[in-house]
Amino acid sequence: MLLRVLVVLLACMNLGVGLWWALHVDPAPAPLARTDPGVGSLVLLSESPRPPVDASAELSTDPEPLAAGSACLSIGPFNDAGAVRKAMNTLLPRAERIQFREVAATVLKGYRVYLPPAASHADALQISRTLAARGITDYYVVTAGGEENSIALGSFKELANATARRDAITALGFTPSVEPRMEPAAQWWIDLAAAPGFDWKAGLAGLGVDGMTAQAAPCR
Repeated sequence: MLLRVLVVLLACMNLGVGLWWALHVDPAPAPLARTDPGVGSLVLLSESPRPPVDASAELSTDPEPLAAGSACLSIGPFNDAGAVRKAMNTLLPRAERIQFREVAATVLKGYRVYLPPAASHADALQISRTLAARGITDYYVVTAGGEENSIALGSFKELANATARRDAITALGFTPSVEPRMEPAAQWWIDLAAAPGFDWKAGLAGLGVDGMTAQAAPCR
């Protein structure tokens, strides 16, 4: 009898605990403060009020007028961005106005020596075998593109070396050609206005100005 009462009591207790877990509601947590006391809240730039724009305000000002007789020049070309920066730093204290600009250009990268395209690939191979028989081993038969079946005989940075190669191949009974190799590249020019008599070469002494020119440019 006592055991039966204990079993019923435990069953009632389990049922009560189950009902409490199923029906009870946790109290809502206290809201956290949006910011610490004395600290303003974060406002997005798009949410902040914008000050009115005065339609009569000037957006830009005209540059200072140039001195009478100022010389305006375009100096270049510079083939290296680092050289442009050095030149700008050197010329800046001496110029009334100065800026640089980048332009697309085609520059000479050297010279190539070659035999013009043969009538067929078989003919090109026969010419290459003849070259090899006469002691020329550094050549290449072009097999695709606009120069297909031509024979490359070398690329040279200096024209004198390319000419010597051409003459050596000519002496063997062939008719090679020399052609400059041109490639697209970026170049830079410095546009400046300076006092009359400005010596730009003296200003860039030590920076390697060989091959550069100074062209008269409109003053703006």
